[in-house]
This record gives sequence, structure tokens and C-alpha cells, in this order.
Amino acid sequence: MEKRAAYESVLPYVREWIAYKVWQLRLPGVQVAVGFEGQELFADAFGYADVEAGRRLTNADLFRIASHSKTFTATALLQLADQGALRLDDTVGTFVPALVEAASPIADATVRELMEMGAGVVRDGADGDHWALAHPFPDADELIALVVAGGAKVPVGSAFNYSNLGYGLLGLVIEAVTGTSYADHVRTAIAEPLGLTGTGAEFDPAREDEYVVGYTGLHTARTRQRVPHVTTGALAAATGFHGTASDLVRYFSAHVPGRGSLLSDHAKRLAQRKAWSALDSDPAARGYGAGFVVDRINGREVRGHSGGFPGQITQSVFDPASSLVVSVLTSSATGPATMLAYGIVHLLDAAADEHAPGTPVTADVDTDRYTGRFTTFEGITDIARVGDRLLAIDPTQPVPTESPVRLDVVDADTLRMASGNRFGSIDEDIVFTRDDSGAIVSVRGDSGMTQRPWSVPAESPEVAAALV
Repeated sequence: MEKRAAYESVLPYVREWIAYKVWQLRLPGVQVAVGFEGQELFADAFGYADVEAGRRLTNADLFRIASHSKTFTATALLQLADQGALRLDDTVGTFVPALVEAASPIADATVRELMEMGAGVVRDGADGDHWALAHPFPDADELIALVVAGGAKVPVGSAFNYSNLGYGLLGLVIEAVTGTSYADHVRTAIAEPLGLTGTGAEFDPAREDEYVVGYTGLHTARTRQRVPHVTTGALAAATGFHGTASDLVRYFSAHVPGRGSLLSDHAKRLAQRKAWSALDSDPAARGYGAGFVVDRINGREVRGHSGGFPGQITQSVFDPASSLVVSVLTSSATGPATMLAYGIVHLLDAAADEHAPGTPVTADVDTDRYTGRFTTFEGITDIARVGDRLLAIDPTQPVPTESPVRLDVVDADTLRMASGNRFGSIDEDIVFTRDDSGAIVSVRGDSGMTQRPWSVPAESPEVAAALV
């Protein structure tokens, strides 16, 4: 099976798995998109953009994508470097003279060191309560004051230290070089050329009705609370962006080497190569390039970024070798965007694995006869087509393909549990009982127990999203 066809085969189950996780975790809203070879393969929205108003989430609704902003800032700087407007080894003090005047050691950090998070800048400053909405995000003067007053925590170039303030400084660099506002420059240099109509550098009051509402998490409460929209001041270059999953798939597709004209391939390699590891004790751990997180999923090298904003958590990953892109946006302060994005990659990889255990389903078999979600009071099982295999999957798990049972077709009403964890009922049959229309009434399988079809129940928005 060709890779694109393999991916498309599992997308119906991706939709079912995400829908279940949204219900199970009582998430207000989740937006998902998948791209491959420069084309969008999948886009869907689950839950609500505004729970209290009962407004269903759509693919066009805008999320605050937070630290995805750093990839846009890095992209703009790499473009300017390609154009000769600056050099990555220029010092930040060249463009932000207030740092030189204050004798801040950060003035001697290079643009590249700030992009790679190696400039030794404190993460959020001594007072980061703007993240808790206790006060506004800093403006340019306040940002410089934060950096001057204790903003350098280790010597420049000595260690990886993730810093929102550092990327705020890079926004000031872009403004100094271009003579325009940061928001205007990234719009004309990146968003408009790529047709990213749902993407911008800051909250736009004129589009307020298009934004999703963010909500608090359930880590210290049984119910969620609404989080107001805020602007990010001089930290827009670090965290201010809004966007959609579909826009992010298009955007990151343009970062795949050999695709598009957003950046030269040389610039893409500079951005995506690993400069630092996040763990001093493990050089092979996930790390950081120049504005891009460098990670591995299931043995696959990926790039991208996550985003954490008051009431919203987001995650996008792309594989520069294969061009696969996955973006997941959630409207909860503890939204499992990374888990969902990585789980989707695992499902896509499983679908494309030609050497997976189990017997491939032949072309004459209608797998829809077997697929579905079935439950007892003890648990839940999904029977899903993944590539050219049938699998029994536990959808409650964070990685749906972690321990599947691989199924062989015996006849029109029987599957055999051919391989999997042998504490289960491997080498035994799953038998389907149907009504006169052919619809599945029950399934007798693992441990000989009867399971019945189940689907996500209809609930009020407030119940579904844990507002009550």
C-alpha cells in the first residue's frame, strides 16, 4: 500500500479516536489537521468554540498558538538574513541599543544565540504573572527593563535556556531592521504569501467572534472556568500568534526542504538542526534548533513547536524527510495537544508499516463489517482498520498503538486474535452477532465476554466540557 493511501486508510479511525479522547477528557474543543506532500489530508474540529454559547468549533475558528510564534519569528529572521538585511552573528545590541546603554551582557549575544535559546536570558523575568493574567504582558520598555534587571542568568553561549524574553528581543530586532511593526512584517513576509488567512501575530479585536474561548484545566478543580482574551505586548514574537490547524499544516509544509519558496533550503537546515539538548544528562534527548523543537516520535525525527497560552495548549510536528505534518489545537489550560498529536503520528506510522505483524486484509474483504467501538462495564475496545490490518485498540491509552491485538479475518462474522499481549485471549476468536439488517448487536471476544456497540453520547455543552 502506498504511503498516502495507508495514511488515508486510518484517518476515519483518527477521527473516532480524537472524538473519544475529547469526550473521555471532557475537553472544550480540539482542532486537528494532517498534511502530506504539501496537501492537507485531514481537517476536523471537535467540541465547542464557546461552550456557554453552544457555538460548535469549526476548522476556521482561531486559537492562540502561543510559542508557535517563535517559529514565525525565526522564519522572519532567516528571511532577512537571506536578503542581507542582517547577519545571524550580529549582536542584539546592534539593533536594541538600550541594552548597550544599560551595559547588559545580553547586548553581546548574537541573533543566532537568541534564536537557539543559548543567550542565557531568563525565561520570563522575576514577575511572570502576566501568564496568570494578574497584569498585562510587558510592552517594549518593560521588556527591556526586565532583561536589564537580572535578565542574564548564565554566560552567553554557555547553556540552553528557553526564554520568552529572548524572543521578545528578537521581535524588537525585526522592527529595527524592517522599520515596520513586528505584526505587519510577519503578515506581509509570511502569512500573506502562504495564504494563511487565519494567522496573525496578535489578538485582533475585529475578529473576536472568530476566536475560540479558552478554559482552565481540571488539575485543581472539578469544573472549568472561562479565560478572557488578552494581548501579549512586546512578547508577541514569543507567544502572541493566533492560527488554525489547517493554516499550521500549510505553514509547516513550507518548511520541508525542497518545498516552497518561504525559505532557502540552507536556511531551513539552519533552523531545524539541533543546537542544544533539553537535558544536560542526555545529548540525544529532545532539543532546540533556531526557533524549532527537535524531537523523535516512534523513531521518526520531527520538528515543530508546542504552545502554552492561558486557556489553550497546542502542538504541531512535521517530518522534514517525509513531509508529514500534524497539528492539534486545544482550548484547555491542560489540553493534551502533544499526546493527541503524537498519538496521530503513531497511528499513521502503524498504517504505513508494511512489515507489521499480522495478515494483511485482502481487497475483497469489507472491513466496515467489523470496525466499531464496543464496551462492557470493565472496559472499551475499538476494532479499527489501520493500513491493511485490522487491530483491536484500547482508546483510553495515550498511545493507541502501544499494545494492539492484531486480528485475522476468519469469515464474515469472525475475527481471530492472532497476536498481541498473551495475557489476553490470543489465538481465540471474536464472534459478531448481527440483527436482520446486518448491524452488529454484540461481540464476544476477549475473555469470552460480550461487548456491545457504543458511541459518544449526546450531552449538553456544559456537561461535555466539564463546566458543570
